Formats: sequence, C-alpha cells, structure tokens
Amino acid sequence: MTVKHPASYQWLAEHYDEIFSFRSWMAPARERILESILLRVRTGCDLGCGTASTAIELARDGVRMYAVDLSAVMCRKAKEKVARAGVPVTVLRADMRTFRLPTPVDLVTCEFDAINHVPLKGDLVRVCKSVARALNPGGHFFFDVNHEPAFADVWPLTWWIDRPSVAVTMHGGYDKRRARGWVEMEGFVREGKLWRRHHDYIEEVCWTVAEIRAALTAAGFDRIKIWDAMKFLHHDKGLKRGHRSFCLARRAV
Repeated sequence: MTVKHPASYQWLAEHYDEIFSFRSWMAPARERILESILLRVRTGCDLGCGTASTAIELARDGVRMYAVDLSAVMCRKAKEKVARAGVPVTVLRADMRTFRLPTPVDLVTCEFDAINHVPLKGDLVRVCKSVARALNPGGHFFFDVNHEPAFADVWPLTWWIDRPSVAVTMHGGYDKRRARGWVEMEGFVREGKLWRRHHDYIEEVCWTVAEIRAALTAAGFDRIKIWDAMKFLHHDKGLKRGHRSFCLARRAV
C-alpha cells in the first residue's frame, strides 16, 4: 500500500491476496462510477497498488497501466503477478506523496482505503498534488476513503480470517484526538507442520468529506463528486452510511 511502520506489509504482503480474497467487491463500484470515463482512458496508474490486482484488471480492458506502491515486498509480488498475467503493467516503487510517472496518464486510481495510510493528516494535499502532476489535463482521480464512523464502529471489533496457509486476527480502535484508526494484526503462517507467528500494527488517518474537497480543490481538481459507499455496496451488512466514500475528481483543463 503506502507509508506505514517499516515492518508492515512484509509478511502480510506475502499472503495479501489469500487473506483479503474478498477484495473483488470494489470492481462493480469502480465500473459504475467510471463507466463513461473508461471509454476514453488509454493510460492509467493504480496508486497504493498492493499486488496490482486493479492495475491488471484495467490492463486486461486495454489500458496501459503503471502500478505504484511503497512496499518493496508488495512491488515484488505485483511484478510476479503481472508477469503471470502477461498484461502491460509497469510496477514502480514510490511514495504516493511524491511519486512521478515517466509519462502523464488519463486516470489514477487509489483503492481499498490506501489513501488513508499516509502518515500525517496534512499529507492529503501532497498526495492530490502528486496525482494532479501525474494526470493529463482533463484526467481523472478515483479513490475511496474511510471516515470516522467506520473507525469508531468497525475497527474496535475483533476479526478472524482463516485460510489454508495463513490465519489472521485483527482488533483495533479509533483515537479521536489524533484522528487515526489503528489495528493490531496477529498472523499465523503455515510452515510445513508448524505455524510461525507474526505481528503487524497499521494506522489510518481520518478525513472529513469537507477536508477531501478542500485538498482536491487546492491541488487543481474540479468537477469533484463524492458518494457515500452505501450507494454501491448495499450488500455489505457491516457497512453503514458515513463509513466510506467514493471520490472522483477531474484535473482542471
């Protein structure tokens, strides 16, 4: 994804696709929001790409993609998956606050609350400015973001994910004073007949819709649209109004 504790997304990255196999819920929302835009998109970039799932999906639809992530392990896993898929995706290791692409693109995506992972609340403007620099005039920035109600309602819960070669328990909370959600992850990875235990700690920064609009405007975006995720993810029983937003903005021409 992007900036976290230095030890984060190392053991987790090795098993990311297996642990978070439910990530396919994002695709229908993306397709609905970008339906008219994708017809004109020739080049794109997925920011905080993880193992490049989104970049590969878009590349299969004919978009020449870049996939950007700060985690070295994520980038390695992304390159391996891109090679197996045989699609035109270039994987780059970079910080979403300062990344630069070899050529500007028509679309930048940043999914699965990757944008919440920057370390400082003020970093949102830096991300938006870097995205604007990476886009052609009239290009679009699509992302989703977690809000305070999600951190307060969902993150304090305890979650257990059990897969054939890895099991993970997650429990966290929300620090209102610091405007940050946090989660402690205990992972158990199968090694032959034994299981090796791993620990990870991840934080996410919280922004309001007003702060998101302000950051996008300051970075030179117009035609800013923000939808409550309930509009697209009504099948998710744990999701409530105000938990998450989908955002789409155009770099001003």
